[in-house]
Amino acid sequence: MAEDSAVKKDETAPETEAQNQNVEGAESSGGDVSSGEKKAESSEGRNLDLILDIPLKVTVELGRTKMVVSELLNLGQGSVIELSKLAGEPMEVLVNDKLVARGEAVVVNEKFGVRLTDIISPTERVEQLK
Repeated sequence: MAEDSAVKKDETAPETEAQNQNVEGAESSGGDVSSGEKKAESSEGRNLDLILDIPLKVTVELGRTKMVVSELLNLGQGSVIELSKLAGEPMEVLVNDKLVARGEAVVVNEKFGVRLTDIISPTERVEQLK
């Protein structure tokens, strides 16, 4: 039966030598990844490596408020600015000004940090771009 399929291939369209080698390699490997697929995977890895060092601006937003210029000018040391978020409400984690997660404030080695409690789904992130 394998001979019949080989004859049909030859009758329908001439194949290049490289295509024949890929087909033969895939058949002889018993289902292993062909060399063409390995090359594609390694090039994808190299493409990913190219973007891994791109710097991103990560912002954790505690809250927001609006004020008029006169209020801004009256601010001094010890002034308190009231924010829109309630105490204990999750903070928003933005990457390049796009919401990617929410979290709660924590202290790590005497510095503030954010424990992520909710990751925005890829679908929601795409919707933000519109």
